[in-house]
Amino acid sequence: MSARLNAAQPYVLGVFRIVIGLLFAVHGAASLFGVLGGAGGTGGTVAAGTWPGWYAAVIQLAAGALVLLGLGTRGAALIASGSMAYAYFDVHQQAALWPIQNGGELSVLFCWAFFLLVFTGSGAFGLDRLVGRRAAADGESASERAAVTA
Repeated sequence: MSARLNAAQPYVLGVFRIVIGLLFAVHGAASLFGVLGGAGGTGGTVAAGTWPGWYAAVIQLAAGALVLLGLGTRGAALIASGSMAYAYFDVHQQAALWPIQNGGELSVLFCWAFFLLVFTGSGAFGLDRLVGRRAAADGESASERAAVTA
């Protein structure tokens, strides 16, 4: 049983990354473009350039899309995790200590989910793997060319 679970790990991690990235990107799209209920479910948008809402929405959309695609996953996840830590400590924790009391559960969950992806990478189905393979193949061919010309 353990061997099967271990074999499935990159695929489950890939699906986890896709779901987390999609949910995060949707938050950014809702705030920036008013889709899917808009900012805060009111149908509105965040005014361009306002701090911190507009910048948070841009990070949500961009980092969420990158994580969803599995492209630059670790860097995008680090930025997303940091933005959610900021959201929790700057916005939510002023109301109360515990996330259940201050409405910060989603910020905490996103923060830790993205933090996990910083250390695990994209898993299966990510474009990081394709880029990594291409870079490795290019590196091998470059070293082969250097050996031939030397």
